[in-house]
Amino acid sequence: MKILAIGPHPDDVEIGMGGTILALRAQGHEVTICDLTNGEPTPIGTPERRAREAADAARILGVTRITLEMPNRYLVDTVDNRMLVAEVIRRVRPEVVFAPYWVDAHPDHVAGAALAEAARFYAKLTKTTIPGEPYLPPRVLHFFTTHYRLVPEIAFILDITAHLDRKIDAVRTYASQFGPERGNERFFDDLRTWGRYYGDLIGREYGEPFACREKIGLSGLDQFV
Repeated sequence: MKILAIGPHPDDVEIGMGGTILALRAQGHEVTICDLTNGEPTPIGTPERRAREAADAARILGVTRITLEMPNRYLVDTVDNRMLVAEVIRRVRPEVVFAPYWVDAHPDHVAGAALAEAARFYAKLTKTTIPGEPYLPPRVLHFFTTHYRLVPEIAFILDITAHLDRKIDAVRTYASQFGPERGNERFFDDLRTWGRYYGDLIGREYGEPFACREKIGLSGLDQFV
Protein backbone atom coordinates (compact mmCIF):
# COMPACT_ATOMS: atom_id res chain seq x y z
CA MET A 1 0.00 0.00 0.00
CA LYS A 2 0.90 3.65 -0.38
CA ILE A 3 0.30 5.76 2.72
CA LEU A 4 0.27 9.57 3.00
CA ALA A 5 0.55 11.18 6.46
CA ILE A 6 -0.21 14.91 6.51
CA GLY A 7 0.99 17.03 9.44
CA PRO A 8 0.82 20.77 10.08
CA HIS A 9 4.43 20.90 11.31
CA PRO A 10 7.52 18.70 11.23
CA ASP A 11 7.29 16.42 14.32
CA ASP A 12 3.46 16.18 14.45
CA VAL A 13 3.31 12.96 12.44
CA GLU A 14 6.20 11.41 14.38
CA ILE A 15 4.54 12.18 17.71
CA GLY A 16 1.08 11.01 16.68
CA MET A 17 1.89 7.93 14.62
CA GLY A 18 5.64 7.34 14.44
CA GLY A 19 5.26 3.81 15.77
CA THR A 20 2.52 3.04 13.26
CA ILE A 21 4.71 4.28 10.41
CA LEU A 22 7.49 1.95 11.53
CA ALA A 23 5.01 -0.94 11.72
CA LEU A 24 3.73 -0.12 8.23
CA ARG A 25 7.25 0.07 6.84
CA ALA A 26 8.09 -3.29 8.45
CA GLN A 27 5.13 -4.76 6.55
CA GLY A 28 6.51 -3.39 3.27
CA HIS A 29 4.15 -0.44 2.82
CA GLU A 30 5.36 2.81 1.26
CA VAL A 31 4.92 5.90 3.46
CA THR A 32 5.18 9.60 2.57
CA ILE A 33 5.00 12.41 5.14
CA CYS A 34 3.75 15.80 3.95
CA ASP A 35 4.48 18.71 6.31
CA LEU A 36 2.21 21.64 5.50
CA THR A 37 4.68 24.14 7.04
CA ASN A 38 8.37 24.12 7.98
CA GLY A 39 7.39 24.68 11.62
CA GLU A 40 9.19 27.99 12.03
CA PRO A 41 9.44 30.35 13.82
CA THR A 42 9.99 28.68 17.20
CA PRO A 43 12.06 29.89 20.20
CA ILE A 44 15.39 28.27 19.28
CA GLY A 45 14.68 26.74 15.88
CA THR A 46 15.62 27.95 12.41
CA PRO A 47 14.27 26.82 9.04
CA GLU A 48 17.62 25.21 8.26
CA ARG A 49 17.77 23.37 11.56
CA ARG A 50 14.19 22.17 11.35
CA ALA A 51 14.84 20.87 7.83
CA ARG A 52 17.85 18.86 9.08
CA GLU A 53 15.83 17.48 12.00
CA ALA A 54 12.95 16.49 9.74
CA ALA A 55 15.34 14.78 7.31
CA ASP A 56 16.96 12.84 10.17
CA ALA A 57 13.54 11.72 11.43
CA ALA A 58 12.54 10.64 7.91
CA ARG A 59 15.68 8.49 7.67
CA ILE A 60 14.87 6.79 10.98
CA LEU A 61 11.31 6.10 9.87
CA GLY A 62 12.30 5.10 6.33
CA VAL A 63 9.89 7.48 4.63
CA THR A 64 9.79 10.05 1.86
CA ARG A 65 9.17 13.61 3.08
CA ILE A 66 7.53 16.57 1.33
CA THR A 67 7.43 20.05 2.88
CA LEU A 68 5.00 22.67 1.58
CA GLU A 69 5.44 26.43 2.02
CA MET A 70 2.37 27.31 4.08
CA PRO A 71 2.88 29.72 6.99
CA ASN A 72 3.39 28.28 10.46
CA ARG A 73 0.99 29.72 13.08
CA TYR A 74 -1.23 31.08 10.29
CA LEU A 75 -2.27 27.89 8.54
CA VAL A 76 -5.70 28.32 6.94
CA ASP A 77 -8.03 26.05 4.99
CA THR A 78 -8.14 28.02 1.72
CA VAL A 79 -8.90 26.96 -1.83
CA ASP A 80 -5.29 27.59 -2.87
CA ASN A 81 -3.97 25.46 -0.01
CA ARG A 82 -6.46 22.71 -0.78
CA MET A 83 -5.15 22.60 -4.33
CA LEU A 84 -1.54 22.33 -3.13
CA VAL A 85 -2.36 19.36 -0.91
CA ALA A 86 -4.55 17.81 -3.62
CA GLU A 87 -1.56 17.94 -5.96
CA VAL A 88 0.46 15.95 -3.41
CA ILE A 89 -2.37 13.43 -3.11
CA ARG A 90 -2.48 13.02 -6.88
CA ARG A 91 1.29 12.56 -6.98
CA VAL A 92 1.46 9.99 -4.15
CA ARG A 93 -1.90 8.30 -4.90
CA PRO A 94 -2.26 6.78 -1.42
CA GLU A 95 -4.75 4.13 -0.37
CA VAL A 96 -4.90 5.76 3.08
CA VAL A 97 -4.47 9.40 4.11
CA PHE A 98 -3.63 10.17 7.73
CA ALA A 99 -4.43 13.64 9.09
CA PRO A 100 -4.54 15.30 12.53
CA TYR A 101 -7.55 14.84 14.78
CA TRP A 102 -10.11 17.54 14.01
CA VAL A 103 -10.52 18.72 17.65
CA ASP A 104 -7.54 20.65 18.98
CA ALA A 105 -6.54 23.85 20.77
CA HIS A 106 -3.87 24.53 18.14
CA PRO A 107 -5.48 26.34 15.17
CA ASP A 108 -2.87 24.91 12.77
CA HIS A 109 -3.90 21.37 13.73
CA VAL A 110 -7.59 22.12 13.18
CA ALA A 111 -6.79 23.75 9.83
CA GLY A 112 -4.52 20.83 8.89
CA ALA A 113 -7.31 18.33 9.48
CA ALA A 114 -9.76 20.40 7.43
CA LEU A 115 -7.21 20.92 4.67
CA ALA A 116 -6.43 17.22 4.37
CA GLU A 117 -10.08 16.24 4.15
CA ALA A 118 -10.96 18.97 1.66
CA ALA A 119 -7.88 18.20 -0.45
CA ARG A 120 -8.88 14.55 -0.59
CA PHE A 121 -12.17 15.67 -2.20
CA TYR A 122 -10.44 18.18 -4.50
CA ALA A 123 -7.97 15.53 -5.71
CA LYS A 124 -10.77 13.65 -7.48
CA LEU A 125 -12.10 16.67 -9.39
CA THR A 126 -11.99 16.85 -13.17
CA LYS A 127 -11.81 20.08 -15.21
CA THR A 128 -9.46 21.73 -12.72
CA THR A 129 -6.03 23.35 -12.83
CA ILE A 130 -4.66 20.98 -10.15
CA PRO A 131 -1.69 19.13 -11.70
CA GLY A 132 -1.91 15.36 -12.04
CA GLU A 133 -4.60 12.83 -12.78
CA PRO A 134 -7.78 12.83 -10.63
CA TYR A 135 -7.63 10.43 -7.69
CA LEU A 136 -9.76 9.78 -4.59
CA PRO A 137 -8.01 8.08 -1.64
CA PRO A 138 -10.40 5.43 -0.29
CA ARG A 139 -9.96 6.32 3.38
CA VAL A 140 -8.92 9.11 5.77
CA LEU A 141 -7.79 8.28 9.31
CA HIS A 142 -6.85 10.73 12.06
CA PHE A 143 -3.89 10.58 14.44
CA PHE A 144 -3.61 12.43 17.76
CA THR A 145 -1.22 15.25 18.66
CA THR A 146 -3.92 17.29 20.34
CA HIS A 147 -3.16 20.09 22.81
CA TYR A 148 -6.41 19.46 24.67
CA ARG A 149 -6.53 17.16 27.66
CA LEU A 150 -9.38 15.02 26.42
CA VAL A 151 -10.51 11.43 26.06
CA PRO A 152 -11.26 11.20 22.34
CA GLU A 153 -13.54 8.83 20.49
CA ILE A 154 -11.13 6.35 18.93
CA ALA A 155 -11.82 3.93 16.09
CA PHE A 156 -8.93 1.52 16.69
CA ILE A 157 -5.54 1.18 18.36
CA LEU A 158 -2.50 -0.20 16.55
CA ASP A 159 0.07 -2.30 18.42
CA ILE A 160 3.45 -0.51 18.26
CA THR A 161 5.23 -2.49 20.97
CA ALA A 162 8.09 -3.48 18.67
CA HIS A 163 8.58 0.09 17.47
CA LEU A 164 8.17 2.41 20.46
CA ASP A 165 11.90 2.96 21.09
CA ARG A 166 12.60 3.81 17.47
CA LYS A 167 9.60 6.15 17.40
CA ILE A 168 11.12 8.04 20.33
CA ASP A 169 14.46 8.13 18.48
CA ALA A 170 12.66 9.83 15.58
CA VAL A 171 11.03 12.41 17.88
CA ARG A 172 14.40 13.04 19.59
CA THR A 173 15.83 14.30 16.30
CA TYR A 174 13.78 17.46 16.92
CA ALA A 175 16.23 18.70 19.54
CA SER A 176 15.17 22.29 18.87
CA GLN A 177 11.70 21.37 20.14
CA PHE A 178 12.16 18.62 22.74
CA GLY A 179 14.88 17.64 25.15
CA PRO A 180 17.61 19.39 27.18
CA GLU A 181 17.78 22.55 25.05
CA ARG A 182 14.09 23.17 25.63
CA GLY A 183 14.05 21.90 29.22
CA ASN A 184 11.30 19.37 28.51
CA GLU A 185 13.05 15.99 28.69
CA ARG A 186 9.95 14.66 30.47
CA PHE A 187 8.15 14.80 27.13
CA PHE A 188 9.70 11.47 26.14
CA ASP A 189 8.48 9.87 29.36
CA ASP A 190 5.03 11.24 28.53
CA LEU A 191 5.21 9.60 25.10
CA ARG A 192 5.91 6.26 26.74
CA THR A 193 3.09 6.74 29.25
CA TRP A 194 0.68 7.68 26.48
CA GLY A 195 1.72 4.65 24.42
CA ARG A 196 1.49 2.35 27.44
CA TYR A 197 -2.03 3.54 28.24
CA TYR A 198 -3.34 2.79 24.75
CA GLY A 199 -1.40 -0.45 24.58
CA ASP A 200 -2.99 -1.62 27.80
CA LEU A 201 -6.45 -1.05 26.31
CA ILE A 202 -5.70 -3.74 23.69
CA GLY A 203 -3.64 -6.05 25.89
CA ARG A 204 -0.32 -4.98 24.40
CA GLU A 205 2.62 -3.08 25.84
CA TYR A 206 2.32 0.02 23.62
CA GLY A 207 -0.26 1.31 21.16
CA GLU A 208 -1.24 4.33 19.07
CA PRO A 209 -4.90 5.38 18.72
CA PHE A 210 -6.70 6.59 15.60
CA ALA A 211 -10.06 8.16 14.85
CA CYS A 212 -12.25 7.99 11.76
CA ARG A 213 -15.36 9.93 10.82
CA GLU A 214 -16.70 6.86 9.00
CA LYS A 215 -17.36 3.34 10.20
CA ILE A 216 -14.54 0.84 9.64
CA GLY A 217 -15.39 -2.58 8.27
CA LEU A 218 -13.56 -5.88 8.69
CA SER A 219 -13.19 -8.50 5.97
CA GLY A 220 -12.62 -11.20 8.58
CA LEU A 221 -12.34 -11.86 12.30
CA ASP A 222 -8.67 -12.85 11.92
CA GLN A 223 -7.75 -9.15 11.96
CA PHE A 224 -8.20 -8.71 15.71
CA VAL A 225 -5.11 -8.53 17.95
